Amino acid sequence: MIIGIPKEIKVDEHRIALPPGGVRELVRYGHQVLVEQNAGVGSGFTDDEYRKAGATIVYTAEETWRRAHMVIKVKEPQSQEYPFMREGLLLFTYLHLAAAEELTHKMIASGITGIAYETVEDVNGRLPLLEPMSEVAGRMGAQIAAYYLEKHVGGRGVLMGGVPGVLPAHVAILGGGTVGTHAAKVALGMGARVTLLDINIERLRYLDDVLHGRFNTLYSNVGNIADTIASADAVIGAVLITGAKAPKLITRDMLSIMPRASVIVDVAVDQGGCVETTKPTTHSDPTYVVDGVLHYGVANMPGAVPRTSSLALSNATLKYILRLANLGFEEALSADPGFAKGLNIHQGKLTYKAVAEAFNLEYTPVAM
Repeated sequence: MIIGIPKEIKVDEHRIALPPGGVRELVRYGHQVLVEQNAGVGSGFTDDEYRKAGATIVYTAEETWRRAHMVIKVKEPQSQEYPFMREGLLLFTYLHLAAAEELTHKMIASGITGIAYETVEDVNGRLPLLEPMSEVAGRMGAQIAAYYLEKHVGGRGVLMGGVPGVLPAHVAILGGGTVGTHAAKVALGMGARVTLLDINIERLRYLDDVLHGRFNTLYSNVGNIADTIASADAVIGAVLITGAKAPKLITRDMLSIMPRASVIVDVAVDQGGCVETTKPTTHSDPTYVVDGVLHYGVANMPGAVPRTSSLALSNATLKYILRLANLGFEEALSADPGFAKGLNIHQGKLTYKAVAEAFNLEYTPVAM
C-alpha cells in the first residue's frame, strides 16, 4: 500500500501523524510511504531522518494525497485540502465531525472513506487513539489555567498553590475521564484545591480513592455545577460523549456567578465545547473575554508540544495503521468490531450515528 503523510496545515499545528520510527515499520512490511517535504520539522524530525527510515519525500501536498491509497494525518482536513479528497481514498485521522458540519458534507460528497481516531474503541470500550492526546490536553489544561490566572495575561492574579496563610486556587473540573483525571493530577500537584464533577458515581469513587490532596468530588448536575463555579478561580471543561457534540454544561447566564477574571479552559472545544460561550481559538490568539470571564478555546492544544504529542499518538495509532495497510480497511475492520466503530464516512454514506444525529442526516450502518 502507498501511505501518504502530508504536512499539517491547521493554524499553529506542528504535529505529524507518524515519526520516522513508525515509517520504518511500515517500510519493513513492504509499504511505500510518501512524506511531504518538511512535514516533520515542527516536531523536530528532519526530511533526512524520514529518508533514512525508507520514506520518499514529495514536494507538494497535492502529490502526497494524489499518489496515496491511504492518507494518515493528525487533524481533520482543512478547506485547502478538500479538493484532494476523492472516492477510493482512505483517510485515517482525528475528524471530530459532530462539530464540523461543512467538513462532514464535503467528505460525503467526495466519496472518501474516513476513519476517525476518536471513535475507535478497544475491547473494554475505551478510546485508545484519543487517550494519548487526552492525557496531553488534560495535563496542559491545568498548566494553562495556572498561567492565565496571572494578572498580566488577564487573570485574577491567583497562584495555583497559594502560600502559607493564603488559600490556593480553586479549580473546577467538569468530567472525570482521561482529560479530567490528568488535569486534576497536575492541578493537585501544583497545590490547587480541586473539585471534580461527573455523572458516573463509580468513576467518582475511583478518583476519590486514588487522588489525594485538596480534592473533592461532586455529582454533576445544574445545581452542583453552579455552586462550584461560583467560587472557582478556574474551570477546566473535560466532557466527552464519544463521537458526539459536547453538552453545554455552563450557559452564558451562569458566567455572571463566576468570579471576575476567572478562567475557563474548555478542552472539549474539539467537540463543540461544554461551555455555551466557547469558540475555537488558536495558539497565536488563544483567549477572549465574555462577561468578565477569560476563555481559552484552542482546538489543538497538544499541538503546542508537538514532539511529545507526535510520539505519544504514534505509540497508539501505529498498530492500527499497520492493520489497515497489511489487510486493507474492510478486512481490518471486519476482524475488530471496536476498530470498525472508527468508520464515520464510507462511499458517500454517513456511518456514525452520533454525527448523523448532530446534523439531522441519514445514518447508514455498515456491516463489516
